[in-house]
Amino acid sequence: MKPSKRPSKDEFLLKERNKIESEVFDKQTLTILAKIIKKGIIKTVDFPISTGKEANVFRATNQEGKFIAVKVYKMETAPFFRKEEYLEGDPRFKKIKGSDKEVVLAFARKEFKNLQICERAGVHTPKPLYLEKHVLLMSFLGEEGLPYQTLNVLNILTEQDAESILEDVRKMYHAGLVHADLSEYNILRGVVPYLIDLGQGVILSHPRAEEFLARDLRNILRYFEKRGIKREFEEVLKWVKS
Repeated sequence: MKPSKRPSKDEFLLKERNKIESEVFDKQTLTILAKIIKKGIIKTVDFPISTGKEANVFRATNQEGKFIAVKVYKMETAPFFRKEEYLEGDPRFKKIKGSDKEVVLAFARKEFKNLQICERAGVHTPKPLYLEKHVLLMSFLGEEGLPYQTLNVLNILTEQDAESILEDVRKMYHAGLVHADLSEYNILRGVVPYLIDLGQGVILSHPRAEEFLARDLRNILRYFEKRGIKREFEEVLKWVKS
């Protein structure tokens, strides 16, 4: 299978400009974005980088003209009540009662904290910059204003990519964190692969942390094998924990 052709910058911007017209911010989100702009953290919100059932990610620009990623968790339609398993057992979120709103806000805080752990451990992830309720600001991952694409879109993987991904899984584990949703859909391919979408990540004291680690490794090793890179699950699991 040939890799997808990367769109030109003009083609991408035109497509995303049209897309943003269909993106509607609720009043609460607009108020939060206005507050962030007033603080001088960002200057403009440009266009959506990705859209999903749980959150949308936008490219923004700061006062110096540098790009920032803004992740907006959806408050009104997010199906997070099905994902309380990722909060239960995490001592950081003992007081969450379980309403959709509280769980969404908890996931935003959780991703911010998990990104902080990754940054300290030297894992290739977006850098956490600022959090205001369900709006998370992170470093922008891309080139010339265009975001990096995920592995499942590009269908490109080298031995060096595979080693980098596994090394990051190992660094996370030794920092006390498991991604818990790792696959080719949550890895951006740039200068190096970047792990994204850390909202479901759990610390090692979580009762299902080891189960989630095994699932992450099976998912990513299955993708590696499709790209012609074979790794033995038991050997990789032992190495990650060593």
